[in-house]
Amino acid sequence: MAERWWVVLALLGVVQLLRLPLAAPQSFIGINYGDVADNLPPPSSTARLLQFTTISKVRLYGTDPAVVSAFAGTGISLLLGATNSDIANLASSPAAAAAWVAAHIPASSPAVSTVSVGNEVLFADASLASQLVPAMQNLYNALPPNSSIKVSTVHAMDVLASSDPPSSGAFKPELDTALDPVLAFLSKTGSPFLINPYPYFAYLSDPRPETLAFCLFQPNAGRPDAGSGLTYTNMFDAMVDAVRAALDAKGYKDVEIVVAETGWPHKGDPDEAGATPENARAFVSGLVSHLRSLAGTPRVPGKSVDTYIFAVYDEDLKPGKGSERYFGLFQTSLTETYPTGLVRNGTAGLGPAMAPAQAPTSVQPAPALPKPGQQPQVTPAQQGSAAVAGPSGLCSPGTATARGAAVACSRHSSAESSRTFSVLTIIAGLLFTALQMLI
Repeated sequence: MAERWWVVLALLGVVQLLRLPLAAPQSFIGINYGDVADNLPPPSSTARLLQFTTISKVRLYGTDPAVVSAFAGTGISLLLGATNSDIANLASSPAAAAAWVAAHIPASSPAVSTVSVGNEVLFADASLASQLVPAMQNLYNALPPNSSIKVSTVHAMDVLASSDPPSSGAFKPELDTALDPVLAFLSKTGSPFLINPYPYFAYLSDPRPETLAFCLFQPNAGRPDAGSGLTYTNMFDAMVDAVRAALDAKGYKDVEIVVAETGWPHKGDPDEAGATPENARAFVSGLVSHLRSLAGTPRVPGKSVDTYIFAVYDEDLKPGKGSERYFGLFQTSLTETYPTGLVRNGTAGLGPAMAPAQAPTSVQPAPALPKPGQQPQVTPAQQGSAAVAGPSGLCSPGTATARGAAVACSRHSSAESSRTFSVLTIIAGLLFTALQMLI
């Protein structure tokens, strides 16, 4: 009789599993929210948009109060940025750092996980290198008692002198004077090493088909690392493990790695190989599936590295090559640029297209978004519009909506579908076994 009660309890547990959402937020997936543009939706609309995804954290490049406050009550945590121009002031005195914390760290919500002091400082402005750790230390000391907020700084992959094979990963010796104090601070405070690995740029330097497959998480022969005996099947893991090898060689095995930026442009200049919506979709969806698998990397298996994908929107005012302006996962119409596997089921289209502001100082009303848990309202398509043409040309795999048209392509990603199938298969097996025991 006791056995049967245990079986009944097991069945009840399985029923509860069936009620759990299959697209719950994942603590290891975040996104970068840049604002070098003149056509972005209000921050409140962006915060609501991200609530319809499995993204659980957002990296900001500054501390705009309107943006920070928009995430209050969303359950999304923030990685805040003290800009490079803040470093000298923060390093100048503990009082300056205390004033910065009082002005920019919310008292309760939204939660702040990390503050990045500067972005790629060692290459952006070498004159700030000597002030970086004093600024980080003053800011850390100014945090409230028992605060869980980490203090770090973001680095480009250029800090490495060697990265291929990954086991040869090593920092540039000429950066020792500036980088060694940073690593010591991170180890002492339990803060992560923030790095920006971009497989896209690795492909640009070696635009062979086999390199593209390796960068896009597509089937490939793999690349053996003779130094470690490990084999790599994607560039993302290889880049992360090269950083891990460099940290380990310095004696900092305790310092965790966080990917502060990675992404793939969906458009670029004619000479920018691979900047297409098909490749962007393959990279982002492949990355999301890889992170969700919890496989980790060959050097550190079984744990996904916290990763912030670049970026929420395209940024039309960014200087440089064309690709710099086209990393957005979402359009300003609050629809996906291409399917990513990040949007919860049934909410791929979250609102009608928003008219851009008439002037930089004017703000247009935000598109209406449904409340979490509700289905989005679909605006009827007008005769002759792209939406009426149907999904065949606009929502087919590997394509983006023409010229950023707002089309809701509500298609489950392959990662999401396979995850759903796997979970249901396991549940069905448990139910069958329990029923056999009852009989």
